[in-house]
Amino acid sequence: MINKVAGLLILIGLSVTAPLHADQLRRVGMLNYANASDVRVIQFRDALRELGYVEGQNLLLTERHADGALNRLPELAAELVASKVEVIIALGPAVWAAKQATTNVPIIIAFSGNPEQQGVITTLARPGGNLTGFSYMSSDLAAKRLALLCEMFSKCTRISVLYNPLEPATEVELKETEAGARSLGVKLEAIAVRSVTDLEQAFSTAVRGGTQGMLVFTHGFAVLNRGRIMELAAQQRLPILYGWRDFVDEGGLMSYGPDIATLVRGAARYIDRVLKGEKVADLPVQEPTRLQLIINIKTARALGLTVPPALLARADELIE
Repeated sequence: MINKVAGLLILIGLSVTAPLHADQLRRVGMLNYANASDVRVIQFRDALRELGYVEGQNLLLTERHADGALNRLPELAAELVASKVEVIIALGPAVWAAKQATTNVPIIIAFSGNPEQQGVITTLARPGGNLTGFSYMSSDLAAKRLALLCEMFSKCTRISVLYNPLEPATEVELKETEAGARSLGVKLEAIAVRSVTDLEQAFSTAVRGGTQGMLVFTHGFAVLNRGRIMELAAQQRLPILYGWRDFVDEGGLMSYGPDIATLVRGAARYIDRVLKGEKVADLPVQEPTRLQLIINIKTARALGLTVPPALLARADELIE
């Protein structure tokens, strides 16, 4: 009798601790424009873990990373769909490829420019179809970012914009920035770059043209190449405003926008809700509830800039 009880306890213990078979795991796919070491990938995994999803126990996370090559995204999206994932999280520029790959598998946007203006969804409140998620409002904030950068100068006359025309979100953002420039009476110089090798020439062009500062559209290209961008900004002593605080933490001058890590955590919660049975069509696309102006005072001093008191007073955080 004792032996039978002991055997039963062993079986129970094995059933609790043994990993689930592949067909018992929740299958989540990740489509990423950047690489596997991208901080957003790490933040997403951490967020899933906080929600109780552990790879190999109750989660099978299938990842596809384009390493910055936009043209690879459609193929990688198709691979995820073919792998029978239950839901896909799309990071940044990967949204379009995911949308084109399937109308059935639920897609959660971790962060994207303005999906409504870009035609990815019908409306924010009722996105329709199989896609919802989080917007970082790149086009909505374009004119405001230009105005904030112009406040750095006593008279703002000429500003450059650095962008990659191959990224879907840039067209609308550029139009909104141009509208903001007309309103402010500022000459705007749009400089297109398609690879990291274009950056040195782009900065030289901006400086020769007499630009006072630069806006960098903070999409996939800028995120992947931010080290080189900030290196050239320091060499050319060029004030730059970015869309995310990551750049300012690493030595950039200014940023204005949402906390992207917060959006990624929200996307993980949406994944959880979909896996628990909620329909994507019932989940609205959410916009940031808080925007932050971050200024790196140390970088300002290195550039020979004195940040105006009014701008200092409006900053949410000053990095010394």
